[in-house]
Amino acid sequence: MLGLATFFSSILLGSMLFFAGIVAPSIFKSLDDDEALKFTRYVFPKYYLWGIALSALATALALAARSYTCILLSIIFLGFVYGRQILMPKMTSAKDQWLASDTAQDKSRYKSLHKRSVIINATQMVLLLIIVVATQILSLRQP
Repeated sequence: MLGLATFFSSILLGSMLFFAGIVAPSIFKSLDDDEALKFTRYVFPKYYLWGIALSALATALALAARSYTCILLSIIFLGFVYGRQILMPKMTSAKDQWLASDTAQDKSRYKSLHKRSVIINATQMVLLLIIVVATQILSLRQP
């Protein structure tokens, strides 16, 4: 069970790295602002659902294996739920307000929310890396 939890954690980490390193930068380099906004509003909810599904599955498997990693995976799962259900709607609203008003205050609010999402995403990736590396090291130590 723990091996499967690690497997799904690895898939999630790879997905997140691909999205952050390839997909997101490509969107903003290849599309104009309006198209990029429309596309991100379409793809980000799916990104978060993918993260929710994989982290929930990995958490359940780690819990069944009675592994400490279920704690870290639960944190990752909650980060995706928070990101999709709370932070993303706030960011969408803040971006719309900034685009409508073009004030420094609205820009600052959006940038602050975006920074929070980046910090959460980076933290999730670090936790996933710890899980994957730690479980592999522990599996090598077992006779």
